[in-house]
Amino acid sequence: MTLTTLVSGAGAAAREAWIADSIDPSVPTTIILEGLPDGSTRLDALAASPTVQIHRIAPGCLCCTGNLTMRVTLNRVLRNSPQRLFISLATAGHLDRIRDTLLQPPYDSLLSLTQDTQLS
Repeated sequence: MTLTTLVSGAGAAAREAWIADSIDPSVPTTIILEGLPDGSTRLDALAASPTVQIHRIAPGCLCCTGNLTMRVTLNRVLRNSPQRLFISLATAGHLDRIRDTLLQPPYDSLLSLTQDTQLS
């Protein structure tokens, strides 16, 4: 099971900084980020690490307009069986719907969701 945390709120830079601080470089980790950064981020330094994979998805609600994009990216990511997964969301508006999606098959047998992190 991949330990998975949904991170929302604040700005992209704050979410990415929180994720960067939460990564254990010895653990295979994948990060799915909604949107593009405003500039360089603290995750840039981790992109060269063989244990960290970073995927960016165009901005848009990941449970509505971006649902297919999120599912395709998530399915590709899970083929590599990361031990840790962070999903960064621009807003917490549909956090419950995204969580519900991740608790349904096939993700229910692949992901172990942690408590959501909402930054202010």
